[in-house]
Amino acid sequence: MNTISIYNTLINDKDVFIPIDPNHIKMYVCGPTVYNYAHVGNARPVVVFDTLYRLLKHDYAKVTYARNITDIDDKIIEASLETGEDISVITEKYTRIYEEDMGALNAELPDIKPKATEYVGEMIALISDLVSKGHAYESDGHVLFQVSTMDDYGELSGKDVKDLIAGARVNVADYKREGADFVLWKPSTPDQPGWDSPWGRGRPGWHTECSAMIKKELGETIDIHGGGQDLIFPHHENEIAQSKCSHDGANLANYWMHNGYLTVNGEKMSKSLGNFITVHELLEEYPNRGEAIRLALLTSHYKQPADFSREAITQAEKQLCRWYKIVRNSEETKPAKAVLEALRDDLNTPKAIMELNQLAKDSKNAGELKASAKLLGLLFGNAKNWDSTHVLKAGAGKFELTGHDADLLVRRKEAKVNKNWAKADEIRDDFDSRGLKLVDNPDGTTSVEKK
Repeated sequence: MNTISIYNTLINDKDVFIPIDPNHIKMYVCGPTVYNYAHVGNARPVVVFDTLYRLLKHDYAKVTYARNITDIDDKIIEASLETGEDISVITEKYTRIYEEDMGALNAELPDIKPKATEYVGEMIALISDLVSKGHAYESDGHVLFQVSTMDDYGELSGKDVKDLIAGARVNVADYKREGADFVLWKPSTPDQPGWDSPWGRGRPGWHTECSAMIKKELGETIDIHGGGQDLIFPHHENEIAQSKCSHDGANLANYWMHNGYLTVNGEKMSKSLGNFITVHELLEEYPNRGEAIRLALLTSHYKQPADFSREAITQAEKQLCRWYKIVRNSEETKPAKAVLEALRDDLNTPKAIMELNQLAKDSKNAGELKASAKLLGLLFGNAKNWDSTHVLKAGAGKFELTGHDADLLVRRKEAKVNKNWAKADEIRDDFDSRGLKLVDNPDGTTSVEKK
C-alpha cells in the first residue's frame, strides 16, 4: 500500500496516514453557513479537500466524504429580517448557488451533505448525554458545556484550559458558570426558528451540529476532519470536547487538517478594504473558467497562507491552455508516479503542478498528463474551449480575442455606454499590463495589438 502523509494539527507535525479501516476511509469537512454568496476564501478548503478526496479514492477502495450545510444560524436569521425573505427560501437559494459555484471549480459533491435542520433530534440527544455525564448544565434556558470538566480541553489549539477560564472573566454572561463555557443550546423567541427540547423551545449552538452529524453518518471516530485554519479554535476544539466527553474518551477524528488563510493582493480580504471577492463574481468575470480559479488556488501549499489575484487566474488560464493543447487528441492513461508522490506527501500541490509542467514538455506524455491532472481536478473540460486566449490574426501584431478576453471587451463596451469610465479604464489597463494595446475607433474596440 502506498504511504500518504498528512500534517496533523492534533500533533503539530506531519504524520503517516493509517486508516481505521483500509477498506473504508471516512472524511468530514466543515461546510458553509448558507445566508449569502461564498467568498473566494471559502472556496479554498473546498478545492483542497476535493483534491484530497480524489487522491484517497485513487489509493483506497472506498471513501465516504461528508460536508455539512449550516442552515441554522443567527446570520441566517439576520438575513431574513433584512430581506424579508423566509429563512427556508434564503438557505435553499444559497445552498444551490454554493453547490453550483463549487461545481464550476470542478469540485465533486460530497457523498453526504447533511443539513443542520435535519439533525436537531441527534443534537438534542448529544446534549442530553453530556448533561447526564456532568459535562454540561442548564441555565436560564441555555445549555452549556463546562470546559473545566475536561482535562485535555485545548489539545488541538494548544490553549491551556486554566488560562481560557481566567481570560474569560470580563463580560461573562449571567447564565455561565465560567467564562470559557460554550453554548450547546439556546432559547428562541417566538419570531425565531426553534424546536421543542427538554430545556424549552430553542435551537442548537453552532458547534453541536458537526458532532451529531459525524456520529450518525460516519461513527464515533473518523479518519480525517478538515476545515479552514480559522476553525481550529473554538469550533473544532469544541467539537472534540463534545464528542470525546460523550463517547467516553474516544477521538472524534484521528487526523485534523487545516488550510491556511487567503489574502487578496497581499491584504486580508474584507468588505471594509473593498477586496471582498465572491466566487460567484469571479465566475461571472471568467465564464467557463472555473478550472483556472481552481488551479490558482492550488498553486500554494494548502497549509500556507495564499495570496489570490486576478493575475493569478490569468496565469492559470495560460497554463491550462498549454496543457489542453497537448492532451487534445490523447487518451488518458495512468497518473505519473512523480505527481502521485507529490500529492501523497501532505498534498503538495505546488510540486504536483511542477511535475505536470515537466510532463507537458513532451507530447509523448499526454496520456499521463491528462490522468495526473485529473487527480487535481483539472483537464476535465473540452480542449476546444481552451484554445489560446489570443488567436493571431492576419496583419502585423494584431489579434482577434477569444475566451475571457473577448468577454472583457464586451464588458468594456457596456461600461463605456453606461459612462462608467473607471471600469472601462480598468479593463484597458489590464490589457496594457499584459503587453496588449486596445485599438479603439468610433465603432468600439476593433482590434488588439501586441506592444
